[in-house]
Amino acid sequence: MVAMSAGETTGRLAAVGDHNRYQREYYEYTDKRTLRPTGAPYIQRHVDRLIGAARLAPGHAILEVGCGRGKYTMPLLDRGFRLTALDLSPELLQHLRAAAVGRHLDLVLADAADADQHLSDRFDRVIGFFMLHHVHDLDLVFRGIARVLKPGGTIAFLEPVARNPLYYLQIAASPHMTWKAERGLINMRSSVVHQAMRRQRFVDCRTESFGLFPPMITNTSIGRYVEDVLQDRRATRLAHAFQIFSATLPA
Repeated sequence: MVAMSAGETTGRLAAVGDHNRYQREYYEYTDKRTLRPTGAPYIQRHVDRLIGAARLAPGHAILEVGCGRGKYTMPLLDRGFRLTALDLSPELLQHLRAAAVGRHLDLVLADAADADQHLSDRFDRVIGFFMLHHVHDLDLVFRGIARVLKPGGTIAFLEPVARNPLYYLQIAASPHMTWKAERGLINMRSSVVHQAMRRQRFVDCRTESFGLFPPMITNTSIGRYVEDVLQDRRATRLAHAFQIFSATLPA
């Protein structure tokens, strides 16, 4: 690794600060109705897939990074998982705190890259839903995560499939989305994400893809049936909308 000068370090820190500030504003002040907690089948399918990929068990200590308003946190709590939820935004954490009243949930205000500076515990699993493509630097984030993960622990992140053109059309057509906030989507490729994981000593890096339809279809019983029939066929795998990146920290 090439050492950076003081000026380069200061510039990089400033860039990270600007990036994080923009991402907070993007989610705090833009009307993101789809980020609110929900029990819809579309969301439950995402949760099911990540539980399987990460091999989550109720006894695990789990850290969810980029939890936001708790769109996925709440379904995990409903299933009995023990969670610590981390996010950059105090406003979004406040919404999650209100939604989770009466539940055992620890909330942490921090950048995932600095997780070890805010957490004294180590975790069996670290997970995230649609957050990797919003981070400023994959290497820094995986380094921070590795520092709070127990040896032998697993990480798993659900993300959009970068090659799927529908995401780019959605970004272009939606008044609530910006390319500046979503451009990390182009890095959501196994070649990029796995290399960043391996540079932080993660092993057994895997990618599994799934899903074909938007919520309006998946939330219907017929839509779910058709998706189940089609999504594992070789001819439709290139049309998958979602993927889960996972890896393990050596014991």
